[in-house]
Amino acid sequence: MYCCPLSPVQLVEDVEKLKLDCPSNPKPSHCAIHCCYDGLAIIEVSVFLDRDNFTHLLWNPSTRESIVLPPTECPLVSLSRFGLGYDSINGEYKILHICQDLRSKEIAIEILALKGGSWRRIDPRGICNVLVAIQFFIFVHAAFHWVTISSNYFEVVSFNISNEVYGEIPLSEEILSLRSDSRDWALKEYGVKGSWMLLLTVEEPNWSLNAKPTYLFADAEVLFWCMSYQHIGHTFRTLNGPFRSWPICDTMQVGSAFTESLISPKSLTY
Repeated sequence: MYCCPLSPVQLVEDVEKLKLDCPSNPKPSHCAIHCCYDGLAIIEVSVFLDRDNFTHLLWNPSTRESIVLPPTECPLVSLSRFGLGYDSINGEYKILHICQDLRSKEIAIEILALKGGSWRRIDPRGICNVLVAIQFFIFVHAAFHWVTISSNYFEVVSFNISNEVYGEIPLSEEILSLRSDSRDWALKEYGVKGSWMLLLTVEEPNWSLNAKPTYLFADAEVLFWCMSYQHIGHTFRTLNGPFRSWPICDTMQVGSAFTESLISPKSLTY
């Protein structure tokens, strides 16, 4: 894995290769980053020739420290999404995991308090098709947020990690009427339906098969992860051009933005 600075004053060829000090045995052959928060990342590591044999780690890319997370209770043949956040009321980090069985289509939700050490199932509240529209859960205002889709109706669901109460962020009529993902929106005032504003519109039809915003610079420029029609593979770029700091690599996978920290994963558990 590689990392490079996102500061505007460091947009140069300053790329660092990260090695994962993985406690798994035997040696892993594949890894994927699920989400990042407070300089910590949840990553999935699978074993060579056995992709069903995998381990989830809580990893600090800056210090290279990691811990093994307890096994989830979801079936092997499933889609998973994770979220990591800090519960300021109870003073601990928590991980939310939602998985959908690819055969039965049933959805299961579980939460892990790192000080507790085990996953606990919670009520899914009849959520449908939650994994279609998201890569990971956004954590703001002490709650995880994600998009659900049911009968062509979109809504943003929230889940507070302190009191474990579901909520809903209302979308504007203009967003609900869209049938394309070429526009990105921002909510200026949390929870206020009328405060949605259009952030940008992607008007380059040959630019990407699938473009996802990854990072917002101070000048409002947006860094996207995308797949190109003209170039088979994954890449990072802005609307104004390629992201020059990133190494050219045809096999690049999805990347995540994180803020460096010295938080030790080992200090977050009993």
